[in-house]
Amino acid sequence: MGGEVGGQELSDIAWETRHSVEAKANVEFAWRYWTDVRNWNDPPARFEFAGPFVAGTRGLTHLPGQPPIEWFVRDVIQGTAATIEIPVDGASLSFEWRFNPAGEGRTLLTQRVALRGEKAENYSGYAKTLEENLPLGMKKMASAIEDALAEVTNPRE
Repeated sequence: MGGEVGGQELSDIAWETRHSVEAKANVEFAWRYWTDVRNWNDPPARFEFAGPFVAGTRGLTHLPGQPPIEWFVRDVIQGTAATIEIPVDGASLSFEWRFNPAGEGRTLLTQRVALRGEKAENYSGYAKTLEENLPLGMKKMASAIEDALAEVTNPRE
C-alpha cells in the first residue's frame, strides 16, 4: 500500500507488526460488524465516521483533552479487507484488516499495523505501545463480534 503525505511516496516501511485471532462468526457477519463504526468500542476513544465504509471516507478519533485524530479508509476489498490510514507529520500509520474464512462459521481476523515515512522514527514510542496492545485489542474485537452474533441468533426476551 503506497500512499502520499505532503506529496511524498510512503512505500518504505519503518516498522510493522501483525496479529491474528479467530472469531466464531462467518466472514460476512464479522465484516458487517467491523465496518459499522458504531461497534468500535475502545474507551475513552470515541469514533466519528463521515459516510459509507468505502475507500476515501474520512473518520475522526476523539480522545479526552486531545485534538481529534483524522484518518481515512483505504484499499477496501468489499467483505475481505480494508485499511485505516492515519496521516501524521512526515509519516503514515496504517491498520490493515483482513477477514478470511477459517472453517465453518469462523473467521480469521488479521491486523497488520505499519508505520511509513521519512519521519517515522518520531512515532516509534507510539508504535511500541500499539504492538503491546494489539493482541488484547484483537481479542476484544473477536469477542465483540461473537457476542453480537449470539445476540442476533439467540435474542434475550
